[in-house]
Amino acid sequence: MATNNNDMTTSRTKRTAMLGKIVADQTTRYVGTKVRSVGRSEEKKASIADQRQAEAVQALVTALGGMRGAAMKIGQTLASIDMGIWPENIRDEMQKTLNKLLDSAPTVSFDQMKRVIEQNLGGRISAIFAEFDTEPIAAASIGQVYRAVLKDGREVAVKVQYPGIDKAIRADLNNLSLVLRAARVLLPNADLESLAGQIRERVEDELDYALEAQNQRKVARLYRKHPFIRVPDVITEFCGPQVLVTEFIKARRYEEVRHADDATRTHVGEILFRFYIGNLITHGHFSVDPHPGNFLLGEDGKVVFLDFGLYRHLPKDSYRDQVALLRGIVGKDPEALHQAMVQGGMASADGPMDAKATHEFMQQLFWWLSEPGEVLFNSEVVRQVVVDTLSPSGPFFSMARQQSIPADTAMVVRMLGMVVATVGQMNVALDWNSVIREMLFGEPPATALGRIAAGETGVTTNELAS
Repeated sequence: MATNNNDMTTSRTKRTAMLGKIVADQTTRYVGTKVRSVGRSEEKKASIADQRQAEAVQALVTALGGMRGAAMKIGQTLASIDMGIWPENIRDEMQKTLNKLLDSAPTVSFDQMKRVIEQNLGGRISAIFAEFDTEPIAAASIGQVYRAVLKDGREVAVKVQYPGIDKAIRADLNNLSLVLRAARVLLPNADLESLAGQIRERVEDELDYALEAQNQRKVARLYRKHPFIRVPDVITEFCGPQVLVTEFIKARRYEEVRHADDATRTHVGEILFRFYIGNLITHGHFSVDPHPGNFLLGEDGKVVFLDFGLYRHLPKDSYRDQVALLRGIVGKDPEALHQAMVQGGMASADGPMDAKATHEFMQQLFWWLSEPGEVLFNSEVVRQVVVDTLSPSGPFFSMARQQSIPADTAMVVRMLGMVVATVGQMNVALDWNSVIREMLFGEPPATALGRIAAGETGVTTNELAS
């Protein structure tokens, strides 16, 4: 349940002070870790590093999450991926912190939001809508969503930006270097210059509801007659710069789906995979923000996808690079994989990682994609994969530090990570290799959903999900 908190600081001076305190806190934690590690064994140092990094991420996520705007979006980004480093003694508390940030953004009073709606739509709410529920059904980093009914009887979802959120976001973007100084302590191997560019571009895009409406209309057209994927139609005539109106679809949220039976969870997990990763492979565009709040399970068994503000259309060369990289990983071809990484700017031809080392590293990351056969993907598997590759005590940490990841590749990897984290929380068992080979290499579908998509069966999606 969202909490009511009407005050939002938009002043750059005040937000600079808030971010400055966050950075100072992170620096103090980092220095404390180094001091505690002096004279310790390597095993003890690794344990201290994991504990302190987990605590630092928790503190950073919590602090950023209370600010709304770009600061909150960065906090939600950190919160959306199970970093795989939470020590046992703080794991439960960390999960509660992350779930609260993703599901319980502070809300703004309806009186304030009403003014935004009426200014954007050029009339009183009562003149435009037959019904309008004043309690939001969702709240996020830059706005809230309400259920309403148009005069013609259509049930709609009304997404409204917080008043003043544009000023808060631009203040955060002007202070982005402060946020990234905190991120440097937590993520020393990240390409923060590319990350800064991504954040500026993507957060500005998210403020642009006209762009979001355009993205959503495009994707809705692609999936208009799809058997198990649905994207709500945009009601263009009732949209404004800060208001986005779409069809309302009755459906179950992620938290309910996560606790459903095995068949339902597997059904949803495969559809998430096919939509998010399939869009990239088939169409060259994808959602940059596939977190659990951005999909629902409809009453007809279709998965409903929401929120197209953070959406990336890849240039031709970058699209080629991402598909080549995936083909190299899934095809288990070391030379092709190394060539794709060199071509995509992730490695140099004469760098420290040759084709064999590159292949081993990527297999450690993506073994679940490259190995045939059913894999039970749960939070423990997600955690172990990330620990092996990105934890300070993991065997591939030093190797990972040598890599430079281009912005588009970083977004693709982030998308993959968020999909994996979401599916992993649902404990889904599937032959992921067969599904992605179907999309990458045109192999025959190996699952019931694949056959439905290919029109090879008369089974309905609703029957499959029931």
